[in-house]
Amino acid sequence: MPSKFLYAGLLVSLLTSAIAQSSEQHPPLPTWKCTTSGGCVQQNTSVVLDKDSKYAKGAAGSRTADDYAAMGVSTLEDAVTLYHYVKSGSTLNPASPRIYLIDDAGKYVMMELLNQELSVDVDYSQVPCGENGAFYLSEMKADGGGSSGGAAAGQGYCDAQCQGYCCNEMDILEANAKATAMTPHPCSGNDCDKSGCGYNPYASGQRNFWATGGTVDTNKKFTVVTQFVGSGTLTQINRQYIQDGKQINGGSISSCGGFGGLPGMGQALGRGMVLAISIWNDATQQMGWLDAGNNGPCNTAESTPSAIQSQHPDTHVIFSNIRWGDIGSTTKG
Repeated sequence: MPSKFLYAGLLVSLLTSAIAQSSEQHPPLPTWKCTTSGGCVQQNTSVVLDKDSKYAKGAAGSRTADDYAAMGVSTLEDAVTLYHYVKSGSTLNPASPRIYLIDDAGKYVMMELLNQELSVDVDYSQVPCGENGAFYLSEMKADGGGSSGGAAAGQGYCDAQCQGYCCNEMDILEANAKATAMTPHPCSGNDCDKSGCGYNPYASGQRNFWATGGTVDTNKKFTVVTQFVGSGTLTQINRQYIQDGKQINGGSISSCGGFGGLPGMGQALGRGMVLAISIWNDATQQMGWLDAGNNGPCNTAESTPSAIQSQHPDTHVIFSNIRWGDIGSTTKG
């Protein structure tokens, strides 16, 4: 029979875990869930740093607003800003933060987006060649997978590159001021389409579509609307932009071979996926798969992490006014 000391030890352990989880100070980021009949209703949502955020002073589960700022993350009203580099004394550190959207119960918000749309206002004006301000969906578990602290401590990341573990990933935006791509990465079990079936307007021949001063002028804020069309089965992913009151057709994806394809991606969207937001650069390929050669106007020399840190120490991306719901409902009014 277990002793009272064992019970006491278990109780202390549980209390310590609960206190650690509840002491996390998540920066608030209100979002909106929309329907065509009822309009948009504000959600009491916040953001949480990934558990491996390396420059935050506090341990996962006990981080403060100052720790989030030390990792390059700040919120103001409905906007979140992510800085790639942060200062610690006289040293400039590559924080490269990644955050997730959570609800007021400390669980990841599960966006069920089959036959729905997701919209966000973006500012990529300070994101140069070689950087990636990413806004995407991952089929993570709502509770973070049962690890210590759970979702409230930023646990449980996964993606189609099998970081953490393998899971479906839908890249809404991988972008900087010079190039962009939207890419489904469906998975079949632990086999994932790591390359994905992306759409990049520059690669499709639209050289001045997404550019500073382009059709979508990346020097100014604009709205990105992504629609996941299909009742029961995902048949098409459509992209629209809104800037200066003008609606701009941004292309579509209607097929995706292997690993379950678009139907498999649609099943994940129907089950619910977690919103992830990050900013990072690429020491291996200098982000050439996104913005160089046939994919964009950038070159290796300007896109190395050392060049970016030297020439663009203030690089940051801003996402705001996040809304999801019925197709046609998120941009009304």
